[in-house]
Amino acid sequence: MKKILLIALCVGLLYWAFGPKKAEIKNLHNPGLAVVAFGDSLTAGYGAGRVNSYPSVLAKKITRPVVNLGLSGDTGAAAPVRLNKVLEQNPYMVLIEFGGNDFMRGVGLDETEKSIRQIVDAVQQAGAIAVLVDTGGYSQMARYTKLYKQIAKETGSVFVPGILDGIFHQNKYKSDQIHPNAAGYEIVADRVYKVIKPYL
Repeated sequence: MKKILLIALCVGLLYWAFGPKKAEIKNLHNPGLAVVAFGDSLTAGYGAGRVNSYPSVLAKKITRPVVNLGLSGDTGAAAPVRLNKVLEQNPYMVLIEFGGNDFMRGVGLDETEKSIRQIVDAVQQAGAIAVLVDTGGYSQMARYTKLYKQIAKETGSVFVPGILDGIFHQNKYKSDQIHPNAAGYEIVADRVYKVIKPYL
């Protein structure tokens, strides 16, 4: 038994020393100012109004200004055309939330991936922290979850998992078939806050 434990310990130490390393988060403690929420209707607060959007709720939890650049109907594939607006905000951190519209409009995953990587690269080149906010919520979005987690790992970005998990199938948290209501956006804001708090 002792021999098995000793072997297991040695294997564990070797994996810790030589195994794959988690990427360091890029641009920590940069001189930027704002947290910019860059996304689609889930960022814009569709269904509850901008004042109840998750970026507005988030702004009450942190000391940095939060800029809401959510645009209903936007796709990850099309979003790079709005990057200048994002970078004009002197961002400390950019919350990147896309995918739902890409899925519903049949945009190829490769095309979405290319654009999301372009956004992450531009944000990091500007010196800000990139945060990939995963929609989650329903099984069809699983491939986006996997993709965003992989991009985050490869690029040194922060990953926020499943903001709609447990909301998507709960009518008491929804304003329609897809979008949260004010109570739902409160939950989304809490989930985002818990992940980004160590990096603020």
